[in-house]
Amino acid sequence: MSTATNGPVSLYYDRAGEGNPVVFVSEAGLGGWSWGWQHAALAGPHEVVVWDLRGTGRSDAPPGPYDLETLVDDLEAVLSDCGIRKAHLVGCGLGGAIALRAARDSSRVATLTLFGTAPRGAEFDLEPLFAPPDDSEALRESLSAGLSDEFCETQSEVCAGIVDWRADGDAARAEWEAQAAALEEFDATDWLVEVTQPTRVVHGGADELVAPTAGQKLARGLPRGEFEVLEGAGHLCQIERSRTVNDRLLGFLEAQIADD
Repeated sequence: MSTATNGPVSLYYDRAGEGNPVVFVSEAGLGGWSWGWQHAALAGPHEVVVWDLRGTGRSDAPPGPYDLETLVDDLEAVLSDCGIRKAHLVGCGLGGAIALRAARDSSRVATLTLFGTAPRGAEFDLEPLFAPPDDSEALRESLSAGLSDEFCETQSEVCAGIVDWRADGDAARAEWEAQAAALEEFDATDWLVEVTQPTRVVHGGADELVAPTAGQKLARGLPRGEFEVLEGAGHLCQIERSRTVNDRLLGFLEAQIADD
């Protein structure tokens, strides 16, 4: 088990593969399992790092609330522990907000790929995605908030596996609230122009937690932002459209690396 530290807080991470580093930043409350599909696809041609936010999985869970600056410092600690000078960041929801702030404040960010992310905390409604990790029925029911009805109906075995992973790695209520609190004061609208890294904003067309229009607004505010919608997909579109997402992500990274 690999861990980084930010002050007294220990942060668990998994590292695999070789090549240009890609670091994943998870949605509020969700464990590293949520990037399993991308981890498998990218760990060959790239070095892949998946970490548990404080309060999630095998990372420490100090009392909250947490602020965005602290979570960005946690990311910095993971990058430093891995010896990563510059990383391609991939984030979802709260993870996207962390990645945006890191791109503004740090020289370690090469590119951004953001799923289900908005420029303001007020545009996130993440409550429906939470479920107690010890309540399998609630975990299954809450999947409908992050995944489309079609996916939940046709991929029942995958959903059953997700329930097991959530039970093992997701945050409990107090820790989820501590993480979600970081979005309360988040408003990037005035400083998006400072985020000059190439950025792809990807949104599920059926996202009920962060409206696709918010993703469009985010992409328009970024100097090098591009927007893509995956019609019919929910908030966790990187899961239900994993093949498409992986192909696009690999292509985006290859193009940016070739331009460096």
